[in-house]
Amino acid sequence: MGDLSMENAPDKSVVLVTGFGPFGSHTVNSSWLGVQELVGLSLPDNIELITCEIPVEYSTVSSLVPKLWKEHKPKLVIHVGVSGIAREITLEQQAHNDGYDKVDACGCLHSSSCCVTDAPACIRSRLDMERVKQYINENSTVAAMVSHDPGRYLCDFIYYTSLNINDTCTAFIHVPPLNKPYSAQQLAEGIRAAIISMMQQIEQAELPQCSSHMPTSLQQIS
Repeated sequence: MGDLSMENAPDKSVVLVTGFGPFGSHTVNSSWLGVQELVGLSLPDNIELITCEIPVEYSTVSSLVPKLWKEHKPKLVIHVGVSGIAREITLEQQAHNDGYDKVDACGCLHSSSCCVTDAPACIRSRLDMERVKQYINENSTVAAMVSHDPGRYLCDFIYYTSLNINDTCTAFIHVPPLNKPYSAQQLAEGIRAAIISMMQQIEQAELPQCSSHMPTSLQQIS
């Protein structure tokens, strides 16, 4: 896990990037390896990068993710996860609230089949993933595509959790397994390009005003 105790640097925009720990056949999760490599790459001077490894557990996601939002007040949140069928950097445009009927890495089901009670069935990120895809394809050595189905597992679950807090600055990226075809450093380069493109959208104020989800969700955190 990254250094989550550090105070946010003044005059910098916090970018929080998470990766998942091992689960199932993914004894080495390429999402966390790519996020770790991201720390060694250069980012714009006005960005403070915070990284965090998150267990593939419904209960941990439900409790930890809102706390990270409250503690770090990020300008951008990107969750990264591995997909066994992905062969490109896959930018997910939306997440779903229901259909979570698979056990997590601890063999546990979520307390209900939905992510957040009394919330919309689907939330779409207001970040333009087609624009991010184009930037990655033009400015990195990896290929990117856009998807609208994160898979109804922890990747979809964590994405919906954050979108329900703030849908203007939340993203999810699926990466392929390690070396199929990209190394951890190449995955990091793709994530870096995504960060730059997403921050351009946010800083250019092209997005609608902040979603009303955020205050309600964060006020409930003790």
